[in-house]
Order: sequence, then C-alpha cells, then structure tokens
Amino acid sequence: MGTSVLGLGYLPAAPGTWGTLGALPLYWLLSNVPVGAAVAATLALTAVAVALSSRAETIYQGHDVQHIVIDEVVGLLWAVVAVPWRLPQIVAAFVLFRLLDALKPWPICAIDRRVGGGLGVVLDDVVAGLAACALLHGARFFWGGWWG
Repeated sequence: MGTSVLGLGYLPAAPGTWGTLGALPLYWLLSNVPVGAAVAATLALTAVAVALSSRAETIYQGHDVQHIVIDEVVGLLWAVVAVPWRLPQIVAAFVLFRLLDALKPWPICAIDRRVGGGLGVVLDDVVAGLAACALLHGARFFWGGWWG
C-alpha cells in the first residue's frame, strides 16, 4: 500500500481527504468482522504505518509531508471502531475525523507539535480518530441505537 496509499497522496488537492477516502474499503472489510479482530487489524496497520512513515520522512526529507496519507487511513479506521457500515455513520465518521484532523484541537495539536518521526505522523491522526469514535458512540448513546 505504501505511505501514499496507492498514489492518493500525490493527488494535487487535499491529499489527506483522498487518503481518508482510501480507507473506506478497509472500513467496509473490518465492519464485517468481530470488533476484537477489527481492533487487532487496526493496531497492526497502525504499527506498519508508523514504520513506513518513519522511512518516508527520510526519503521525503521532511516531517509529515502531504504525500504521506497512510496516517489518515489508520485515523479513520480508529474512528469507526464498532461503527456500522451504513451511510449516515460513514458520512458522520468521515466528516468528524477530517474536521478533527484539520482543526487539531487539544490534545491533537500538542501531539502534532511535540512528537516527531513516524510516530508523530501517525499518532495525531490516531487520537483524532479515537476522538471521532468517542463522539460517534456518544451520539449513539444520546439518540439511541444508530440513528434509526
């Protein structure tokens, strides 16, 4: 897959958004397995993303360059843990994750500023994904079920 996720990181506009869209097939696949297996697969992919991002930073000679979008893939996968594959949830997860990743509220901004290397590239997106996941499950609790 590589850090550019099949070349999505090289698209001229909004590579992070394209990278997040590139995560949707993996979300669909993981939505059809038990939650524990999905979490294990996402953990494994996160570890691979950190290693690949570390190497990519050496190649690109910069931190978190726009061509690296594997972090958006794992971020979205963390956002959708135990979230069903249904259109309202897909859209909500996508929008929440992209907003949190772009706006970088605390603690995401602190991680982005203070953690270097491949871990820094990936960790802020993981935290954004986990925050989106918490918001999605909070909405589920507040409105009951999965919004009808």
